[in-house]
Amino acid sequence: MDDFLFPLILFLIFIGIPIVVGLLIYIIPKKLGYPKFARYLLFTYGFICLLFTCYLFFSDYFFTKSDALKLVEEQGITLVDKFKISNYNSSFAIGESYETFTLNISNLDKQKAISKIINSKNFHSTEDSNHIVSYNSLNQYESSKIIQNYETEDAYVREYFKPSGQKNYAPTFRKITISKLKNELIYKDIDE
Repeated sequence: MDDFLFPLILFLIFIGIPIVVGLLIYIIPKKLGYPKFARYLLFTYGFICLLFTCYLFFSDYFFTKSDALKLVEEQGITLVDKFKISNYNSSFAIGESYETFTLNISNLDKQKAISKIINSKNFHSTEDSNHIVSYNSLNQYESSKIIQNYETEDAYVREYFKPSGQKNYAPTFRKITISKLKNELIYKDIDE
């Protein structure tokens, strides 16, 4: 029964409600004696719904450098030189989301970011990797916020984990990886 109920609720929310609202937008002004206004209002409402739908499907194309800069700076990494977004992917579903992008950054920004990670009080080098906490082992609802800075064979990593505080809500997990070989910064935001 639950397998049928969930898709039905989704259908009602995302298709049924907009159709009912569209009908009301058309019928009420028409019954009041304004059929031309009703058509214009319905056309405008349909156009807004179409724009919203296009935005949902093509949101990857609306991602800007300022969006990337804001997300990176939230994790304490500052970029001052010009950079290029070389890759961006996102996906959203009920209860989970995934966003990742790769930035080509300057050598100076790379060195500053690496320095910020290495000089963190909780930095762990490659030899000291047994202190790195696996997020799968944490309580995703009630554990404490954790920021980890560590080094792997080919990158410097900053991870941020914040529990949701409520059952059935995804915790926040963000990871910034700075390549040792290239001037690349990879950002991942995974909410599952």
